[in-house]
Amino acid sequence: MNSDVQIAGDPLAIPHLLPPVPAHPSTVAGFAGLAREIAADRARWAPLVRYDATTRWYHRLRQGPGYEVWLLSWLPGQGSGRHDHGPSSGVLTVLEGELSERTTGGSRTLTAGAQRVFAPGYVHEVVNDALVPAVSLHVYFPGLTDMPMHSARCAADASPAAVAP
Repeated sequence: MNSDVQIAGDPLAIPHLLPPVPAHPSTVAGFAGLAREIAADRARWAPLVRYDATTRWYHRLRQGPGYEVWLLSWLPGQGSGRHDHGPSSGVLTVLEGELSERTTGGSRTLTAGAQRVFAPGYVHEVVNDALVPAVSLHVYFPGLTDMPMHSARCAADASPAAVAP
């Protein structure tokens, strides 16, 4: 009696029978494009958004080889605190509302559709200074494993903190 492999052949030797390998970004531009693609699919992310009066709300939306995508909500007055992202680079995209990003170089307002790309060691604080809630999307590559907090007085003073996007 013949085995299935003897009859059909080795399925690994026939690439067209294998499911396609999903494409994953491998460049900063690719991750920025992924963020724009997810942002455009409002029907996918909008029903997941929640608001928490005590702290920023966050939800891991997607994970791939070497990256994570987080969805965050910000009520008026909520902020991240001054931090960096350890060894991770990232893309921050505002989906709804507006957020203020503060760095040693000043402050800028990010409105819906705005993107910020940052490298490891980039220190900033993100705050909802507006009177309405905001929603943002954050892509980290590699995935976020460390988010050291920095004092407002000295950006060089870093202390370990729990990871929270």
